Amino acid sequence: MTNEFEARERAVVDLVADIVAAYVSSNSVASGDMPAVIECVQAAIAGLADRQPVIAATPKATGAQIRSSITHDALISFIDGKPYKALRRHLTGHRLDPQTYRQRYGLPVDYPMVAPSYSARRSEISRSFHIGKRG
Repeated sequence: MTNEFEARERAVVDLVADIVAAYVSSNSVASGDMPAVIECVQAAIAGLADRQPVIAATPKATGAQIRSSITHDALISFIDGKPYKALRRHLTGHRLDPQTYRQRYGLPVDYPMVAPSYSARRSEISRSFHIGKRG
């Protein structure tokens, strides 16, 4: 247990030293003020350890919001409010998958990831090339 405590203390000291060094490299500090700067940084870091982590609650979408997010030509993203024909690439850019996106915003399991018009057009193209047909 003592080794773990000592390792944490060393890590805090190293962190304080790095922060103070970065601050002093960009700001002029009188040598008499250095102990106060170090003490202030150390107190701030100690205060962070006492705080509870803040978990941002993502508001769940209402039924009306869900219905209005699905238009004929696009799906409106709950992340940034912009329209997309397909959400998969947009979600990947935010390190989400469709299942996580649906859960985060309270969307139904069958919430589409592709706009209806885009899906219909792709389906039409597939039929014209007889993709999926045997013989």
